[in-house]
Formats: sequence, C-alpha cells, structure tokens
Amino acid sequence: MDKQLLILLSEEEAEAERVAELTRYLREELLDLDVDDVRTVPGGEVPAGARAVDVTQIGSLLVALGGSATALSQVVTVLRSWLGRNRQERPSLRLTLDDDVLEISEATDEQVTEAFDLFLQRHAPAGT
Repeated sequence: MDKQLLILLSEEEAEAERVAELTRYLREELLDLDVDDVRTVPGGEVPAGARAVDVTQIGSLLVALGGSATALSQVVTVLRSWLGRNRQERPSLRLTLDDDVLEISEATDEQVTEAFDLFLQRHAPAGT
C-alpha cells in the first residue's frame, strides 16, 4: 500500500477563509511534485457564509506519496520553502506519516531544518 502523508496547516487566530486560501496554495505547489495525489480531507471545504468551522479540517491535506523514492523529500522541500515564505504569518504544520507525527510551530529556520531532516531520516527506505 502506498504511503500517505497527512498535513494539517493552521495559523493562530486566522479566519477560516485565510486557512482555506493557504491550504489551496500549498496544495497547488504539492501537485507539481512526483506524488500520486494531493487532496483535501473530506469536510475541508469552507461552506459559504460559515461562522463556526473547524479550521483544522479546512487546513488538512492528504498526500499520496506513491512509489517514488523521492516524493517525501520533495514534499518536505516544498513545506520548508512554504514556511519560509509565510514566516510573518507564523503558520503551524503537523505532519503524520504512519504513526510518526512532526509538529512545527514558531520554530527558527535551523529548528525547522533539523526537524524535517530527522523526519526524513526516520522514513528513509532501508539501505539509503
């Protein structure tokens, strides 16, 4: 079975529309990679005129990594770049792959790099 990476995107005190917009932009970037699919998690669309929406559902993406040996590394590269470009808004990411969870919030560039590198090492194919 292909691996699936769950990405939860959030931004402190952000409106649902803002999180939905960030999620759409991130999804577009991820679709350019060597992954099988990137889709919003069911319930992730913002209803028109909604007042009370679970922002964690809006900011949820499921990435089907497929058979590519480099797909996870490519996704991490995009996420690292995306975080750097959105530094002033201070978004948070939560990645879940198998039973492994990586949460990044209010981290320095060095901490982000180290966290992503360790995450990649834990999921590197045997023998690499």
